[in-house]
Amino acid sequence: MSDVDTTAIWLWLAIIASGLYHGINPGMGWPLAVSAGLMDKSPRAVVGALLPLSTGHLAAMLLVLLPFALLIALAEWQRPIQIAAAIIIIGFGLTRLVIRRHPRALARIPPTRLALWSFAVAIAHGAGLMLLPIYLGLCATSSAHDGHAAAQRVVDQNLGMALLVALVHTAAMLAAGGLLAWLVYRYLGVKFVARSWFNLETVWAVSLVLVGAAALAVNFVEWR
Repeated sequence: MSDVDTTAIWLWLAIIASGLYHGINPGMGWPLAVSAGLMDKSPRAVVGALLPLSTGHLAAMLLVLLPFALLIALAEWQRPIQIAAAIIIIGFGLTRLVIRRHPRALARIPPTRLALWSFAVAIAHGAGLMLLPIYLGLCATSSAHDGHAAAQRVVDQNLGMALLVALVHTAAMLAAGGLLAWLVYRYLGVKFVARSWFNLETVWAVSLVLVGAAALAVNFVEWR
């Protein structure tokens, strides 16, 4: 197996891991699925709530990834774009560490609009930013053997990769969040969340800084 194939495998595993991480985080919405099930007294309501939550999260991922899919078609600017993305992630993570309050607009979104709520929360938390270094790394490995491919082919390939990354990540998030929602609804009860859960806000912000720092370090090493 070549180094490019090995790198791609690790990057895909990172995408799945980040999806599981987002799914476990209650801030991404799985407690709302539990609440829907309890109010309707039906397990179908749990599943019904998870679908719009996942749709909103997927839309937020694509909103972040798609512009970069177009930008990195400019091969000569690929390295500066990757470094800029890493700096943006670090800056956002540091901002989340300093400013802990959530935007007031999130509180004005009614619970019935789960897809919109999930989209807004994912954007506000910088969930899509966490995928950027991984996505940019996949684009680099997938185009390593293309040589001087036509610009349109590169754009199409990058857009397709962005969609695939967002779908795989969201599927992992749905699996983790859905499993937790089902366990709490069916067996553990809401008291389990109140008594045993911990605040992931700081962990989330620190993870953004670490992901950005790692991407920045890798780019500087490769640049030399």
